Amino acid sequence: MSAFLAWEPDRVEVGQQVGSPTLNIIIFLIFIGVTMGLVIKASRTTKKATDFYTGGASFSGPQNGFAIAGDYLSAASFLGICGAIAVSGYDGFLYSIGFLVAWLVALLLVAERLRNTGKFTMADVLSFRLQQRPVRMAAALATLAVSLFYLIAQMAGAGGLVALLLNIKGTTGQAVVVAVVGILMILYVLVGGMKGTTYVQMVKAVLLIFGALLMSLMVMVAVKGNFSELLAKAIEGSPKAGEKLIEPGLKYGKTETSKLDFISLALALVLGTAGLPHVLMRFYTVPTAKEARRSVTWAIGLIGAFYLFTLVLGFGAAAYVGPDVIAKAPGGVNSAAPMLAFALGGEIMMGVISAVAFATILAVVAGLAITASASLAHDIYNGVIKHGRASAESQVKVSRITVVVLGIISIVLGIGAMGQNIAFLVALAFAVAASANLPTILFSLFWRKFNTTGALWSMYGGLGTAIILIIFSPAVSGKSTSMIKSADFAWWPLENPGLVSIPVGFGLAVLGTFLGKPDDNMKDKAVEMEVRSLTGVGVEKAIDH
Repeated sequence: MSAFLAWEPDRVEVGQQVGSPTLNIIIFLIFIGVTMGLVIKASRTTKKATDFYTGGASFSGPQNGFAIAGDYLSAASFLGICGAIAVSGYDGFLYSIGFLVAWLVALLLVAERLRNTGKFTMADVLSFRLQQRPVRMAAALATLAVSLFYLIAQMAGAGGLVALLLNIKGTTGQAVVVAVVGILMILYVLVGGMKGTTYVQMVKAVLLIFGALLMSLMVMVAVKGNFSELLAKAIEGSPKAGEKLIEPGLKYGKTETSKLDFISLALALVLGTAGLPHVLMRFYTVPTAKEARRSVTWAIGLIGAFYLFTLVLGFGAAAYVGPDVIAKAPGGVNSAAPMLAFALGGEIMMGVISAVAFATILAVVAGLAITASASLAHDIYNGVIKHGRASAESQVKVSRITVVVLGIISIVLGIGAMGQNIAFLVALAFAVAASANLPTILFSLFWRKFNTTGALWSMYGGLGTAIILIIFSPAVSGKSTSMIKSADFAWWPLENPGLVSIPVGFGLAVLGTFLGKPDDNMKDKAVEMEVRSLTGVGVEKAIDH
């Protein structure tokens, strides 16, 4: 017993070979085989459009809660946040807080009402009382933009993770890994649709939360249950940062610009979740609004527990791996969690944890792909091009084609984003979602005078502002950590656009509503939508009118 309590993880040194590439490949193939088996099994019951898009709305609240957790706990949550805490300490944990608090907005304002007024996509809700074609087009474009930003982050995470596991140091090898992930994502969605994707997300959520729990317990055993000792070891393992590691401001407190960047990041994280299309689509996979609310409650519990684990894992990585070792490893800051697993349990522990992280990436990219493809097929192809008269079979066909095209685009952009902290990249997706989607969703649900002009101004204005500010920010060029290191066309000082683009989205919604013409039967439709969103009356009917 005393020997167990005296156990201490082995520190990882700079340049040390971590893990066995052969063992890692074997574990990866086992995970891929199991999850692909689930997808193939689910494909046997995927016969209609509702099965492909929403799994036939057949999942219970707890099941969907696990699936939401699987969808939400992406590579950014596991790899990115652990790395951010290991390198930036207190400031890195702000990602965990923001990602968790954001669920309160989704639970209290969006989940139940959205389930009562929609069918397949976010645009179903927005077009309920607004003009169908222009609103569906704008919502679909916003969905594609958010999904693409999110996909880029996951692809970049996959490249860094597998580069570490297989000891791939060149960018060419990482690019091949990103391409393989994209191909697997396409297969998951084409074969299994939403049912297959949901089962994979449920399994992945259980494995990820259990893996994080196990690693957290091992870290706490190493410090004899004393969290203060863990912080002391983290400070000792981070000589450059020292005690600043556990104080606010290591990353976001050095200049006035960085303080504004922190406020921008906080706004994006807290408001972004309720506008994420792949999260909103999850509310349609349950049969009732009550189950939608239950699923969010379950998700909050699971996600909250996981983010507590990231605090232990991040400081554990700082203590037993160290920021210098993490920064010089293949994959950079995204390698913190796998390297901590190696320090705690050697090659096997690292292989298993990394395979779980890889399954995390596959499940999330599959969920994003199916959301984006459903939006294009259901909203643009059926709602705009075919005026709501496209057959279910043709919609699914267009959706499958979209998955392939989106997969190729995300592979190319993911290769360009390799080396970036994926928690940071996901925060950009949150900013775009909060700017383009959230104002229109909230005003559609809660403001009777809201009209089509306000919706279009908000979605296009918020989306355009966010993307322009991202393109011309230090995140893309002008710094050694930028995506394009060899260029400098940055004129916007903040890395996250939320501080400006989110108020622009809300402001344009209000301005457009007052300056635009009222929609036909606006008052009657607003009342009908309010009654339906609160009571669920008529929810079983299709909304393709």
